[in-house]
Amino acid sequence: MSATKNITVSFELNGEKFDNVIVPARQHLADYLRGEGFTGTHLGCEQGACGACTIEMDGKAVRSCLVLASQVNGSLIKTVEGFDDDVMKIVKNNFLKHNAFQCGFCSPGMLMTTKEIVLKKKKLTREEIRSEISGNYCRCTGYQSIVDAIEESITEVI
Repeated sequence: MSATKNITVSFELNGEKFDNVIVPARQHLADYLRGEGFTGTHLGCEQGACGACTIEMDGKAVRSCLVLASQVNGSLIKTVEGFDDDVMKIVKNNFLKHNAFQCGFCSPGMLMTTKEIVLKKKKLTREEIRSEISGNYCRCTGYQSIVDAIEESITEVI
């Protein structure tokens, strides 16, 4: 098998169907998304450690730098651009209110992770919130404002 082989996949991205898309077999989903203009998916470490590339795939937050575009056949994918529902509006408003969007680099991944946390509809301690977001690096906020935003978002949703 050639390393340059292409794969044909079909999937749904932010509510739009993508049928018979040809992708290189070894292209990461994050690179595909950015190449298609979904630049809210940020690339940081490209090893799954920083969380900047977090998206939702089949209802679960995943690191798109660890998923090959050829693996998404039949999947439902949402990037940060694809969320404008009531929960994400609450989360975004609280991030703004608590100044949790500083440089903004970690924000898309942090928002995607926060949405998953909030949808659990479970009250968490600040320490538990910190544990839940531990896979998302932020170099600007010191996490205090992010934890404040998540804590208030949880309270509003449950």
